[in-house]
Amino acid sequence: MRKTFMILSILTFVGVFLAAHDFNVQEKEEIQKTLKFQDPSKPKEVLVDNVFGSIKVEGTGGQEVLLLAQKTIKARTGEKIQKAKEEVRLDISEEGNTVELYVNGPFRCHNQWGDGINWRDPGYEVHFDFELKVPHQTNLTLKTVNCGDIMVKNVEGEFEVKNVNGKIEMTEISGSGIAHTVNGKLKVVFTQNPKSDCSFKTINGELELFFPEAPSADFRLKTFNGEAFSDFPFSYLPRTKAVSEQRKEKFIYKSDGFSNIRIGKGGPEIKLDTLNGNIFLNKR
Repeated sequence: MRKTFMILSILTFVGVFLAAHDFNVQEKEEIQKTLKFQDPSKPKEVLVDNVFGSIKVEGTGGQEVLLLAQKTIKARTGEKIQKAKEEVRLDISEEGNTVELYVNGPFRCHNQWGDGINWRDPGYEVHFDFELKVPHQTNLTLKTVNCGDIMVKNVEGEFEVKNVNGKIEMTEISGSGIAHTVNGKLKVVFTQNPKSDCSFKTINGELELFFPEAPSADFRLKTFNGEAFSDFPFSYLPRTKAVSEQRKEKFIYKSDGFSNIRIGKGGPEIKLDTLNGNIFLNKR
């Protein structure tokens, strides 16, 4: 029988700015390429760094990366369409055993802290909707921000998956890593239980994990407006010790707000964190 338990949390605030645009002109282009690894017998990695649009990745029995991308330019005028063509490009690299797709343009902020997004309105948006076929055993780094979900299927390897305004769904996968979004549901279906630490996080959405059998792992769970449910028997672990600090003559104690449970004999740490949504630990 599924068990439920209460979780304490701390309230956080996240602001997301989405501008409304009156784009009346569109132009579309389809991009198809076959990308290769230098030595397919060694570990392989695929990186996709997008801004506007979706990412779909499916594992296959091949040894190459098959890329299909739908490029859509939305703009206010024909002149802005031309400006978008000049300013925004898809950089594709095949270096060693790493294939990288990077959407570059004036919206990228290159600074000492790394890449960020500049939300200045240039009068256009360029959307890339990616579909990739990759070898089953491939490490993945996938990122997008607006107007698209991230979907992964039939892939084995380490993963780093990040979205902002869209859901993340990973099915028939094995491996470990992180999957974070802000506005969207996060669902992960494992074919093998993760053997290393994982982190799954959203702000507005449910977190749902499926395991083929009871995982031996330590879970750290937090939600503010929601509950947590488990198909597996568990035991409670002590809460993480509060961190104290002194400000002038006062001592301040801060808790991280996570509830800690153990399934099986324990093992890797699996963290699930949402603000508005339930948490589900399901048996497939």
